[in-house]
Amino acid sequence: MEAIVRTSFSFPGQIGLYKGKVRDVYNIRDEILVMVATDRISAFDVVLPKGIPYKGQVLNQIASKFLDATSDIVENWKSATPDPMVTIGRKVEPLPVEMVIRGYLTGHAWREYLAGKKMLCGVPLAEGMKENQKFDRPIITPTTKAHVGHDEDISREQILDLKLLTESIYCQIEEYTYRLFQRGTEIAAQMGLILVDTKYEFGVKEGKIYLIDEIHTPDSSRFFYGDTYEENFRQGLEQRQLSKEFVRQWLIENHFQGKEGQTVPFMPDSLVQEISERYIELYENITGERFVRADSANVMGRIEGNIRTFLARQK
Repeated sequence: MEAIVRTSFSFPGQIGLYKGKVRDVYNIRDEILVMVATDRISAFDVVLPKGIPYKGQVLNQIASKFLDATSDIVENWKSATPDPMVTIGRKVEPLPVEMVIRGYLTGHAWREYLAGKKMLCGVPLAEGMKENQKFDRPIITPTTKAHVGHDEDISREQILDLKLLTESIYCQIEEYTYRLFQRGTEIAAQMGLILVDTKYEFGVKEGKIYLIDEIHTPDSSRFFYGDTYEENFRQGLEQRQLSKEFVRQWLIENHFQGKEGQTVPFMPDSLVQEISERYIELYENITGERFVRADSANVMGRIEGNIRTFLARQK
């Protein structure tokens, strides 16, 4: 399958198109959002030059499954998934921060800790911790939402001081974040996995908070295999994990971390194929379901046709 890295549809009632790092979002009458999960892949807040076949389908279907599995905790934006690469739902006003929650000291948090920082987003970190060590209690380390460039770490206090959110809204999404993470942890455990860290995004419509965007996907989350965690941690070995961290590690090994002056290394076709296969592996391990590759004969036509059919039924 050829990777889908851009779309340019024109739907009835369309008044805007926003292209994110991975998703193309169509605004219909300022009421409905049509979110197409493309095969673009980003790392260190940079979109890489090649798309990954089936990645969009993987992300969209995982997110759809977990949105359904958590809707009793907080209502979400989703209305339907008319195509394997598409989710359609209500348009809400996004809140200007992302709620990152971490159960373990790894990834960005570990790199900061290793650099000598013992405070992350206003949360103190204990002395003498080791990579991949479990926190006594999950910590929330919010970030700003950057449309271009890097998201930045921010503390609860800064969010309130800058009036990015009211205290009541922050407290509500903080509670939702803990509860969503707990639910995700329980579901992951049933699959023999550990939900290590993830991020949630929220929005508001008519005074009501909604969960938006994706949830518990390998782009927004990190999973460890549960059966080898303790032994690998005890021996100081790398954890077997399900996330796109392996893409970040490949970039780091090739001297790229999204910093000024750095150039994205060449991505050989063999690497693209490996990443595609890893995303499919992620899907099957996270959901416990076999991944069924969507019809690739005319992907763009299929996507457009399924969206138009859904929108026509909404009139």
